[in-house]
Amino acid sequence: MLPTENRLRRREDFAIAVRRGRRAGRPLLVVHLRSGATDPHAPGESAPPTRAGFVVSKAVGGAVTRNQVKRRLRHLIRERLSELPPGSLVVVRALPGAGDADHAHLARDLDAALQRLLGGGTR
Repeated sequence: MLPTENRLRRREDFAIAVRRGRRAGRPLLVVHLRSGATDPHAPGESAPPTRAGFVVSKAVGGAVTRNQVKRRLRHLIRERLSELPPGSLVVVRALPGAGDADHAHLARDLDAALQRLLGGGTR
């Protein structure tokens, strides 16, 4: 489960990550990353936590399939939160092939997209 402070919930935050962030596409998913965005709603002066949200449309499959994909993506992102800059906003959008993919394929595509966004990958 993704901790509460690391969840992206508000529509405005999703829009900021998608519209103002960088994007990396893979066959199973698209990752949008807005690095180091400050959260005006966070109390205190400490660095805000990295937050992640997920978009899984009906094109991926039925409700059971969509929820399974979301659970897998939440688990994968939770393991990678420490690699992302503090205050980042991450939106992972699953593409139709994600419903048929196994955990390893989703992990491989997510790692490749994050590596590209964080400057470690080539186009």
